[in-house]
Amino acid sequence: MKTRFLLFLLPVLALAMHAQELKSPNGNLRLELMMSRGGIPYYTLNYKDKPVVKESRLGVIVKDDAGFTEKLSQFTDPTFSEFNETWQPVLGEVKEIRNHYNEMKVPFKSMETGKEVVIVFRIFNDGLGFRYEFPESENQRYFIIMGEKTEFTIPGDHKTFWIPGDYDSNEYPYMTSKLSEIDAEKGQDYFEISTKKIIAPNAVQTPLMMKSEDGLYINIFEAAVEDYPVMHLLVNREDYGDGNFSLTTSFAPDGVGNVAYMQAPCHTPWRTIIVSDRAEDILASKMILNLNEPSKIEDVSWIKSSKYLGIWWELHVGKASWNYSDIGNVKIDRVDWHKVKPNGKHGATTDRTKYYIDFAAKNGFDAVLVEGWNIGWEDWFGHWKEDVFDFVTPYPDFDVKALQEYAASKGVKLIMHHETSGSATNYERRMDDAFRFMTENGYDAVKTGYVGRIIPRGEFHDGQWMVSHFYRVAKKAAEYKIMVNSHESHRPTGQSRTYPNWIAAEAARGNEFNAWSRGNPPEHETILPFTRLMGGAMDYTPGIFQIKMDYYTPGSKFQVHTTLAKQLALYVTMYSPLQMAADLPENYERFPDAFQFIKDVATDWDNTWVLSAEPGDWVLIARKAKNKNEWFVGGITDENPREMEINFNFLPAGKDFNAIFYMDTDDASWDKNPMKYKIETRTVNSNSVIKVKLASSGGVAVSVKQGGY
Repeated sequence: MKTRFLLFLLPVLALAMHAQELKSPNGNLRLELMMSRGGIPYYTLNYKDKPVVKESRLGVIVKDDAGFTEKLSQFTDPTFSEFNETWQPVLGEVKEIRNHYNEMKVPFKSMETGKEVVIVFRIFNDGLGFRYEFPESENQRYFIIMGEKTEFTIPGDHKTFWIPGDYDSNEYPYMTSKLSEIDAEKGQDYFEISTKKIIAPNAVQTPLMMKSEDGLYINIFEAAVEDYPVMHLLVNREDYGDGNFSLTTSFAPDGVGNVAYMQAPCHTPWRTIIVSDRAEDILASKMILNLNEPSKIEDVSWIKSSKYLGIWWELHVGKASWNYSDIGNVKIDRVDWHKVKPNGKHGATTDRTKYYIDFAAKNGFDAVLVEGWNIGWEDWFGHWKEDVFDFVTPYPDFDVKALQEYAASKGVKLIMHHETSGSATNYERRMDDAFRFMTENGYDAVKTGYVGRIIPRGEFHDGQWMVSHFYRVAKKAAEYKIMVNSHESHRPTGQSRTYPNWIAAEAARGNEFNAWSRGNPPEHETILPFTRLMGGAMDYTPGIFQIKMDYYTPGSKFQVHTTLAKQLALYVTMYSPLQMAADLPENYERFPDAFQFIKDVATDWDNTWVLSAEPGDWVLIARKAKNKNEWFVGGITDENPREMEINFNFLPAGKDFNAIFYMDTDDASWDKNPMKYKIETRTVNSNSVIKVKLASSGGVAVSVKQGGY
């Protein structure tokens, strides 16, 4: 009770002490930093005089040390500065990003040890970022962090969009409830998630999206997480009756219970709060990117956006298999694969890959992903096994050299697949050989995977060791001019600015869950832009046209929980410079008119306009293609049918444009008629405002070009 009682009395205590203040450039956000008489730093954050975060504690816990949690003193005056620049991302939603903030650095010293920490605050027009910096001194070089006292005190029982706090998986469907109703144990029901480590019943992952009763949209997250574990939050209801909720931090420990090993000078990641009274501003924020360092890759000319197809969905729907044979107990260096009997279902064959290459070339796609090409898939999962794959040896029916020549002759790239089965140590040992093999055979992009329990044993996907591993992969890949699309990794925190070759990640519940599980509920895709995508591009793999899985397996109840039109709209609402046309080519040939939108839609952008949005309900976004007079609009809804109004005022004035609308029919719905759509062509200009109807879990996609089609 002492801590809570102190917090309750803090406003009184703080009034007697000098508080430091920092405002955003436009003056809407105001931070106050104050100290309790026990030497504990606290902060508050207000937006247009509304409380966003009430008195909340700061501090870092250090092993076998007094740390920086209390008995701190401010030993010199804070330093203040302003920063204002415009920079260009290599790939992105906009061509230019403004990075404008006011900064305050506040130095503290432990009265017990004399060690120092500097708390740095950067306040932007759209939010606040702060972190702890540790200068080097004679008595502060190596130390172990056991946790943080970082706190976010939320003044109200906000509507919250969340998934369970889990050190090993972020592949849950998003749930909506009040803060007081969060129960992470609901995540135990999702048996289809292979590797789970739910932290506690009150644990949630970040980004955490909230909406207050008085109309504030609040997003709590972090930025620039490198060589530090991912931040989770514990939702604690204060017991002194004022309606506040204290969100405290939780971090994945390593095998011996430690959180982070540090060497000064060093710092933590940025803790971030993005806030606005407009939901659209949350989606438009670039604060997470701005808190990351500029690119560490000098020559970025080889980093390109692309659309790709792949031997992938047919594996998920059971039409083909990853494994070449059905033998078990495989040791990859002791099997003569040319003597092994094939199972007849292997998907990654030379002939099947050529079929995809031909289809890609015919329809203007850049690349083809091939999964299951390499030896080891027979017993890759569930054994916590070290040497599952070697990443260089193909199955007998996959001719690497012939496919390299064939793809090159068609102007198509092949995308490598490296599933590690969670054995990161094995991957690190073999990375140089694997990337060298890629460059020798014409691959310039890799999809990595980390399904299963992590090796080193005792580590979690979200722990410091694995976060550092993901960065080591990106850095090593850059040496070979290889782009990385990571799956089952920790969620991005803006690192695409610093390592632009890390072009996409999964790091959330993607489209594949619709093929073989209860799937993703209709609201899932309307929440992801406010959560997972706040930190960077997501390889969600949209574009499924054959919605119901009984097409492949008679009697199957599985299906994609959207309409076909919504699958098209996702190419606009779910940003990624790496977009997959995820369905089978055979299915696209059945719907060539709808497939045209996927062929047309861009993957890199000059500008983005969030036209309308409400988390959990709908998203409507327009984008301009990079260096082209082409615009695309995507609108999606949850389980509720709704009417959307598309204002085309983002178009240049004084000109008419041809627009193709891909829409749900009047009788379409995700559960009964998901594949019913219509296509209409209209003339639009900057004064046009057009209303469209979206079916239950439906969508609308619009392609706008100058001149005729």
